[in-house]
Amino acid sequence: MCALSVPSSGKRCSLEAGDEPGLLQCKTSEISVHGIREHIETDECVAACGADRNVTGISSDSLLDPIFTAKLCSKHCVNNCPNIVDLYSNLASAEGVLLSKLCKSLETSPRRAMSQLQSSGIAPSTPAAVGEGPISAAPAAPISRTAAPAPSPTGSADAVTPAPL
Repeated sequence: MCALSVPSSGKRCSLEAGDEPGLLQCKTSEISVHGIREHIETDECVAACGADRNVTGISSDSLLDPIFTAKLCSKHCVNNCPNIVDLYSNLASAEGVLLSKLCKSLETSPRRAMSQLQSSGIAPSTPAAVGEGPISAAPAAPISRTAAPAPSPTGSADAVTPAPL
């Protein structure tokens, strides 16, 4: 029971691809969980919150799935499954969204809530960049040797050219 568990160190465990194809490994991440120790999420919570223990890498993309988000925001999940709620709160926060506000808006206007979530910058093909949450196991996009550098955020023409590979 690796995924969705927190050992006594307080560091999240994650399921990751092993060195051999099809082999999965449990690894302890450097991501600390505040206030949760020696905890393995119950199968009841995993089901109630719509989570999956067999997923490698976790990203905020799952928050775009209205069925998953409805389960995550259910009273049973929010009130009884602190590890899962904390995990996805951190993922949402990294995208500039408060999970509690998202859940509240789902009660009154589900379409508007999902629209606001999509406009926050979460894109289905983009793994979350999380400082205090899990790291996605999605592969990085290949770097093109002929691609022009992206313009700087200030719009100036002095963007840095990537070093040759």
